[in-house]
Amino acid sequence: MGFRRTVVVHGRLAVADERLAAARRGEHGVQVLTVEALAARLAGGFARPIDDESLRGALKEALDEVEIGELDPIKSLPGMVDAAAETLRKAWAAGFALDGAGAGRVASLARLEAAVVGKLPSGMMRPTDLAAAATARAAHAGRVLGPTTFQGMADLAPCWRGVAAALARHVAVCWASGPRPVPEWVPAAALRVVDGPRSAPAVEVCTAATPRHEVLEAFRWARWLMATGRARPSEIAVSSCRTEDYDDVVLALRAEANLDVRFVHGVPATAVREGQAAAALADILVRGVTQDGLRRLAALLRHAPGPFAALPEGWTRILPREAPLSDLPAWERLLGGEGVTGHPEGPALAAGLRAILALLAAGTAGAARAGEALLSGLALRIWRKALLEGAPAVVDLTLSRQRIDDDADAGTSVVWVPASSLASAPRRFVRLLGLSSRGWPQVATEDRLLSDHLVPSHVLDPQPRSAVDRGDFDAILATSADAVVLSRARRGADGRLLGRSPLLRDHPDGAHLGRNRVPEHAAGEVDRLTARPEEFASTAQARSAASCWASWASHSPTPHDGLVRPDHPVILSVLGRVHSANSLRKLLRDPLGFVWRYGLGLQAADSSQETLTLDDRAFGNLMHEVLELAVVALEAGDGAASSEAARRAALEGAVRAVADAWERGRAIPPAVVWRRVLDDVSVASWSALTHPDDAYEGQSSWVEVPFGGRGPKRAGGAVPWDPDLPVEIPGTGFRISGYIDRLDLSGDRASARVRDYKTGKPRGSDDVLAGGRELQRCIYGYAARVLLGGDVAIDASLHYPRERTCIALERPDAALADLARHLAAAGRSLGAGNALPGPDTEAGWNDLAFALPANAGEVYCPRKRASATAALGDAALVWEAP
Repeated sequence: MGFRRTVVVHGRLAVADERLAAARRGEHGVQVLTVEALAARLAGGFARPIDDESLRGALKEALDEVEIGELDPIKSLPGMVDAAAETLRKAWAAGFALDGAGAGRVASLARLEAAVVGKLPSGMMRPTDLAAAATARAAHAGRVLGPTTFQGMADLAPCWRGVAAALARHVAVCWASGPRPVPEWVPAAALRVVDGPRSAPAVEVCTAATPRHEVLEAFRWARWLMATGRARPSEIAVSSCRTEDYDDVVLALRAEANLDVRFVHGVPATAVREGQAAAALADILVRGVTQDGLRRLAALLRHAPGPFAALPEGWTRILPREAPLSDLPAWERLLGGEGVTGHPEGPALAAGLRAILALLAAGTAGAARAGEALLSGLALRIWRKALLEGAPAVVDLTLSRQRIDDDADAGTSVVWVPASSLASAPRRFVRLLGLSSRGWPQVATEDRLLSDHLVPSHVLDPQPRSAVDRGDFDAILATSADAVVLSRARRGADGRLLGRSPLLRDHPDGAHLGRNRVPEHAAGEVDRLTARPEEFASTAQARSAASCWASWASHSPTPHDGLVRPDHPVILSVLGRVHSANSLRKLLRDPLGFVWRYGLGLQAADSSQETLTLDDRAFGNLMHEVLELAVVALEAGDGAASSEAARRAALEGAVRAVADAWERGRAIPPAVVWRRVLDDVSVASWSALTHPDDAYEGQSSWVEVPFGGRGPKRAGGAVPWDPDLPVEIPGTGFRISGYIDRLDLSGDRASARVRDYKTGKPRGSDDVLAGGRELQRCIYGYAARVLLGGDVAIDASLHYPRERTCIALERPDAALADLARHLAAAGRSLGAGNALPGPDTEAGWNDLAFALPANAGEVYCPRKRASATAALGDAALVWEAP
């Protein structure tokens, strides 16, 4: 066929379908257009309809520049651009003239409309203007359009009806409505009506448990149609009138099921990497700069041109992972510190990050500038569109509503499509979701800016949402050739019961689909294994999981509780390592955690988020660092003979230096809490420095004294012995190392005082090993004796600065002998394969609890306690040691 003709359809899916059908027929000269495109084609020149992006951009500029009277107080609020665009679209489609409709709110919108029209690109015209221009040139329709068919449309907006009537005076115009009702204005406009028979598909009604279950059943149904050969993918459609309620689930299950599913209305922008990059930038601008946020943004932009590409390779390794870096001063302290400036790539990194941070620190006020500098390609287009659609302050919410074109081809894929589009582009097999009382039809609402008392709804919106939804439902049933499945959820995503849609009045409920039913055809691999327990049970993963669950439920110790073969290489390796007081405590009180931590390398993830306060361990580390610097400063002067003023000056300098270091490299509480913590540290440290001990003759003091192979924490720090000499607990084979909090040594090296600072509550004076919880006094005192010589008198004690209490270790030789006996028993037990839970396994502060069963402290550990204690034998006696 060589003559020109035009087919007018509604929606992107109908355009694609009709063009594909024409190509398959080998038909030439066919134009497939929407009514807006037809009017622009007939108007000629550079005429074109207003697209959403241009409209929102013009609205944003107009709202910033033009006074619009009654709407001025709300024009800067989030959502105003969206509301104004919706109102203008309604007025234009209805042919409602705002400029002649009165005063007040309508006059304000008329001024806004005039400003918007003046800012639109040249040739871009309102629907009413475009319709008028097309009508004026209707005489050219024979050459431009040829015979025209309005195909599969329920109606035309009032503004376009005059165009159709004008065309009918010059070319043959056909209204091919099929089985749909013919609008009243069509015969009056002299359009030839071609109707068609109503399809009689097999209609089935089913209920699913939840909206997610609805989508899963839809995928199972589509897989069944394709597997049985009843339908090709392009003949299957899944639809709802509120697709946004299901988009995330469809997107997730599409990947899980490995099905080509075309999102006709576009996929969420955040489903692609570029959209995630824009979202990561929005998160930083709205919520502030954090290390996690910057790392996330850098990872998403690592292959994109821009400032991040200019940073040195592997630059994130230079940043201390535990530091939150939640504001610009914290970043500046870090970039100016030795950790960065001392690194070979540090200067380049500091310069590049400062430029990036300067963009991000402006927040949402600098959103446009930050996006232009950091983003490119699709990510930048998404960002620009988000700023057009909403205020920068809510750019993260605007991005969540963004959509981009899907890559899947509608001609070869199952389509996920809004009902309004499906009504004009029928498929043989259709499944409609969301037919609940709240979902379909949608409730008609007043316009947000022109409420019903200002302009009657039937004037501004002659095709209300509820009527359109009912018409779409009827059209889908009338045009689907083979089968239609009507689906609704029994409960919403929030768990509320949902009623039936009034559209199901003539369709009684059919299949009640259970959430865990066995489908005829699974949607994908995961669904297949989930629905077929006997098949899943045969997999190695399932056998292992079932065995683990049964073992956890048993009262007897099993391999899943920590039983391993004797002399396992990993066990022998961790027993042979150089130990600390902490690792030995874990061996005695939590053999399972000991193997996890030191044998398998398990550890809790570090968080770089700000904390509300410091826990006891962090507070103790902070105080230790303060005392270290203070004592070093005092020893550089008069040492133990220093005056009170000198001690206070040394302490104040130490607090300032340590606080500065922590602010650069660690997670710290908010400013008010942080100042209070520093005050508490100052008080506790002052108590430690001024404790009323008798000073030794010619006393020298050291803090954080290394032994057993540890190096000094501070470069050039003096130590009273060779720190590389090995220290071994006699009779155990355990070598130990660590740092002694404080060591005071007399001038003749005949007496030494070993202090271990504690920030918790004081123990009883009769506690020696305290069930294996307290090892420092004994271990540190023994290490000092070995390294200083056996004839040195050692005073080992626990010092609680907050309570100004010092608890000395009585009979250190007996304590060491008891400790050695318990350690030897623990080593033998672990070597025999008993890596079982101990008392600290069920402690609330156990940072490896994530590897235990849920609620382990209340259920699992008490169930295993008796059998684990019996299996450990002598190794468990330490738990009762005083």
